[in-house]
Amino acid sequence: MIKLPETVSQYFPYKEVRPHQDEFIRTIYDTVEKGHSTLIEGSNGLGKTVATLSACLPKAEEDKLKILYVARTHRQHDRVIEELRAISGKHSVSGISVRGRHEMCLNHIVTRYAMDARAVMEVCELLKARNRCPYYRNIEQKTEEYSDLQMAVTQVPYKASEIQNICRKRGFCPYELVKTCLSEVNVIALSYLYIFDPEIRMVFLKNLEKSLSKIILIIDEAHNLPETAVDIASSKLTLFAIKRAEDEARKFKHKDIAMFSRIIRNEIEKTVEKIGKETLVSPKFLLDVVQDKVGIEKPKTFFEQLYAAGNAIKRNLLREGQYPRSFIHSMGEFMLRWLGTAEDEAFIRVLKKYVSKRGFDTARLEIVALDPSRITEPVFSSTHSNIIMSGTLQPLDAYMKITKLPEDTTQNVVPSPFPKEHIHPLICYGVTTAMEQRTPEMYRKISMRIKEVVEHTPCSTGVFAASFEVLSALIGNGLKKTISKPLFCEHRNMTSKENEKMVAEYKAYSKAGGAVLLGVQGGRSSEGVDFPGDQMNSVVIVGIPYAQPTPRVKAQIDYFEKCFPGYGREYGYVLSAMKKASQAAGRPIRTLEDKGAMVFLDHRFASSYCQNFLPLWIRENLKILQDSDGVIARELDNFFRKAS
Repeated sequence: MIKLPETVSQYFPYKEVRPHQDEFIRTIYDTVEKGHSTLIEGSNGLGKTVATLSACLPKAEEDKLKILYVARTHRQHDRVIEELRAISGKHSVSGISVRGRHEMCLNHIVTRYAMDARAVMEVCELLKARNRCPYYRNIEQKTEEYSDLQMAVTQVPYKASEIQNICRKRGFCPYELVKTCLSEVNVIALSYLYIFDPEIRMVFLKNLEKSLSKIILIIDEAHNLPETAVDIASSKLTLFAIKRAEDEARKFKHKDIAMFSRIIRNEIEKTVEKIGKETLVSPKFLLDVVQDKVGIEKPKTFFEQLYAAGNAIKRNLLREGQYPRSFIHSMGEFMLRWLGTAEDEAFIRVLKKYVSKRGFDTARLEIVALDPSRITEPVFSSTHSNIIMSGTLQPLDAYMKITKLPEDTTQNVVPSPFPKEHIHPLICYGVTTAMEQRTPEMYRKISMRIKEVVEHTPCSTGVFAASFEVLSALIGNGLKKTISKPLFCEHRNMTSKENEKMVAEYKAYSKAGGAVLLGVQGGRSSEGVDFPGDQMNSVVIVGIPYAQPTPRVKAQIDYFEKCFPGYGREYGYVLSAMKKASQAAGRPIRTLEDKGAMVFLDHRFASSYCQNFLPLWIRENLKILQDSDGVIARELDNFFRKAS
């Protein structure tokens, strides 16, 4: 056993260290002491959150550094605060979790109309500037009460939801309270956007009163970061937004903008009629329309005028007490970005057909980023230390290259703490969701295999399909009638609250004979949600969640092939899919006492190539089953009998 550093022992709150948790702590502690970074994989149940906090807090206290703990979901943020509370019982420490303005805000104008984080930020600042927010006004009118509240929040760890409830009762702005406390607390749990979106980061660091060089950055579930970085760097403009910009231009008597919007919309609609679901378009697509159809000789100057006109409209609306949204402003911002990335090979432009939430066929233009490192490298190269961790990061070299972590980054894969007899991963021959084999007969066969798992699992089962198309096909081919236990099914466009309610109802059946949760790999239920004990004894992975071979996917593969010869398909296509499958497979194993079976229903998982991308703790215990009825049943009966 590796002995914990004495300074770490002052923070680590538990009497016992889990198997291999000491190695995890020592790796992080040593690299943070040197001001370097760590790329580290540790499986579920290792206790990564408390281990990382305990390893980083001594250096943070010594050098007055701020710890930013970045995670994807509110559940994970709350977990950070819970572990900080455990630590605070041994050593004084403070911390807060941060949510977006839209979620924290109590002002009805923002909560009713806000569309995205950036729009909320703009509206909030305008409301404050015009003295139109009572929750913000109360900060100046009740200074003594507000000051006392600030002091209380900075003394002990607080969740964002707790701060919001306090502020609702006292009439203060919860977001402003959190913002003013940022510089005074030791640890902040927050989403990726605060650090990796350049515009949001600039504002956040100003409130933090720290530069990146004074920050220890912890990134949990870091397998999500490359995809998130690409999303941050990408932009889109819908036909709906262009039509609204046209209407807005007429209302505010901008005849040139109205004409421009109408012509752009018509050209997109004509082009969409000639394509499939999506197609790549040249940067000249828009510029030719602007110059040839609209007759604008200097596109950049005109786009800047769009942006400025939109800003003026927003100010005017707010002055009149209306929600300050401008589609002209959004369109101008998109057009300037289109122009700014025209010569950059790290971006492509896509015209995509899709179905709106109301069920109408429509389309949008997209600027799609291909290089995650454009977003990640400026951060990683500037912090004091980066702790990049997840249960599914291998191959580590690939992650290093894709995100451009510093060359002196320490790499480590910490062994799983779970006894081998608690884990039973199985791969089944005879079934697949490969496109050419997606037939009714195949889906019925998969359903029968799922039935076998459900009937020979002591309590509850999770089933995660490769996509919503696969999920729908399973339902359409009789899965619901095939299984005997209650079925809870994720659906496309499900809100976070709807998903949380469904998961809670599913979990409740762990004390009532069990149920089946049907979701998708890479979805809300397959990552970031814990299902300990009887909440999920078995998990079924239906297919490999490869992305559809769209033009943008091909462009991503080609871009990585150019950057990393020989690895384009692996980096741009395979890695993301296998990480989603691996994350879903880990749902039943959350504590050292858990015993879980993972059933991979796709023969492609049996190939040595695919197995290389599965976590070591799965690979070490894998068993491949022949295509035969009853084989899964016998395996699960034996496993759960021994495990009981």
